[in-house]
Amino acid sequence: MEETVSSKLLHQGKNFSFKTDVVRLSNGKETVRDVVDHPGAVAIVAIEDGQMVLIRQYRYSTRSEILEIPAGTLEVDEDPYACAVRELQEETGYAASNWSKLLSAYVAPGYSNEIIHIYVVEGLTAVGSSLEEDESIVVEKHQFEKVMEMIETNEIKDAKTITGVLAYLTTS
Repeated sequence: MEETVSSKLLHQGKNFSFKTDVVRLSNGKETVRDVVDHPGAVAIVAIEDGQMVLIRQYRYSTRSEILEIPAGTLEVDEDPYACAVRELQEETGYAASNWSKLLSAYVAPGYSNEIIHIYVVEGLTAVGSSLEEDESIVVEKHQFEKVMEMIETNEIKDAKTITGVLAYLTTS
């Protein structure tokens, strides 16, 4: 176990913060840990008539369009299920009648405390989307076999999408 000796906030961003901590290791030595402090996130594997609902959007950090499952960041103290309901509607324009939690996983525990909660949903109803100001999203539907092919050929590179799809595969 590592004990925090000191913590310095480097930057408070819109959704998360960056800090540098000095920690004491179990052997008594001190070292530095850079950390992204994140409120957590949700992602949704949405199934409609044997197809998966995916979104295509430009991701600035990768300088490319990414095909992924709908997802979003938790608000402070927000329940993950409530966030998932909100994000599904905002990004895809769907509401779902059947919800199941697939798993929760750390995204990048080497430098972040972000945990993502992944749900699978069915029984979709179109209710209209309400994108945030900085979002430009195209909704796509693909057969499950096609999604698997896109993962295998590395067309889909997004880790939460790959994790969600494979988790769905093992439970369906």
